[in-house]
Amino acid sequence: MVVLVIGGAGYIGSHTARELSRRGHTPLIYDNLSTGHDSLAKGFEIIEGDILDQPTLLPVLHRVNAVMHFAAHAYVGESVTNPRKYFHNNVEGGLSLLNAAVDAGVKKIIFSSTCAVYGEPSDVPISEKTARQPVNPYGVSKLFFEHALEGYDRAYGLRFASLRYFNAAGADESGEIGELHEPETRLIPVALQAAAGTGPELQVFGSDYPTPDGTCIRDYVHVNDLAEAHVKALEHLQAGKPSFTANLGTGQGHSVREVITTVEEVVGNPVPLRLCPRRVGDPPALVADPSFAESLLQWKARRSLRNSVSTAWNWMERRAHPTKGIL
Repeated sequence: MVVLVIGGAGYIGSHTARELSRRGHTPLIYDNLSTGHDSLAKGFEIIEGDILDQPTLLPVLHRVNAVMHFAAHAYVGESVTNPRKYFHNNVEGGLSLLNAAVDAGVKKIIFSSTCAVYGEPSDVPISEKTARQPVNPYGVSKLFFEHALEGYDRAYGLRFASLRYFNAAGADESGEIGELHEPETRLIPVALQAAAGTGPELQVFGSDYPTPDGTCIRDYVHVNDLAEAHVKALEHLQAGKPSFTANLGTGQGHSVREVITTVEEVVGNPVPLRLCPRRVGDPPALVADPSFAESLLQWKARRSLRNSVSTAWNWMERRAHPTKGIL
């Protein structure tokens, strides 16, 4: 299949484009490069455009059989201070994409959703039956698009997969692509930079949570496992099966302190850190129940936290010392 990867020059989109190619599909990258990097999509056809730009988007949609949508703003804190930006891109832009897809006759879309649609759930692990009660504009914008997909499926036959993943981590095992955000805010790369001395000390937000070591617990799922799930979701729809929504995670949580310890073991240096107050809206624990995705797609996250940290470190080292090759 020819698949339009919206946001394919970004972190998860670029890894998914590679997995599509490995599985015999043809990815076509569509990205406005506002946060993406064309270097991450090297080797694929890249069309520079915005999802709100219908004259550019519509002709491209006529060339493809399916869409994967990764083009969302995704900083929770920024969504609180600048909700207009998030609703403009994630909601208005998302509707622009859906309308163009329907007009072009595209019948399959895979959506990069998030566990942020659940807000602060009282029960962990989190299943798809957990109430969707987002607590920030980012989560609200993602939930809106999920509702839109449900409506477009009923009205126009646009079949979808909404994949709610937890904390994406790691880098491709080749060391050729990885996480590249500006600014970088995710725990693993920020901790790696602190350990390597290439970034500031790590800020640990909250050490008094009701968890075994007092720090937040999250479910870290390797980006290549996520990419594999996206392709399996596409092939599920390709086989004529109905739309669905599924959590993507490992089903195992790791605390911030556990991540720090793993980073220190991989790098061989301590992580300089500073304890800070909790951030508003940070639940003590977010861990997926991935059993539905496992049964529906025969997908299971195979890579460990150690693998996520080591591949992220390999990517960081390769970028810093490109002549050294893969470690």
